[in-house]
Amino acid sequence: MQTLKLLAAIALAVLVHFAGARVSDDFVRVVDVFVVVVALHALRGNSLSGLLVGLLVGLLRDSLSRGPFGLFGFAGTIVGYVTARLAQRLVIQRPTGVLAVVSFASVLQQAIVVGLRFLLLPAAEVPSPLWTAIQAGVCGVLGMAVYAVTDHWRRNADARRRGRMSRLRMD
Repeated sequence: MQTLKLLAAIALAVLVHFAGARVSDDFVRVVDVFVVVVALHALRGNSLSGLLVGLLVGLLRDSLSRGPFGLFGFAGTIVGYVTARLAQRLVIQRPTGVLAVVSFASVLQQAIVVGLRFLLLPAAEVPSPLWTAIQAGVCGVLGMAVYAVTDHWRRNADARRRGRMSRLRMD
């Protein structure tokens, strides 16, 4: 069931990416839905799962972008692993904590991609720090909103399940 939810989240991220890129050219520069998916999945605390999901989602993003293949795959791997390790060390139960972690994941991914571009490409571009901060803020807010909505749905489902179980009595 968790795998299906993850695949649905990745498919939704691809759809949002395509729809946003079609609406505005700056959408891809401002919103990185893929890093939100990786960070929210890695917040469960499983390092290997975060690493693998980061790799797969990063490679998917590489296939959708015009840059060299593998930059976002490598960056997503590190982001997924670091986010999962942070989730193991910190107790993140509030949406504001998710805001901070997803924003950090976005900045970390941008820093890794810029570093890899300097190492591998002859004429690397450095994104504006303003756009990096805007992207981190937008990704953090998006991650916080998704976390809050899914947490609300989860709590309602648990309450309904407990209500049904209390009505079932074996007399």
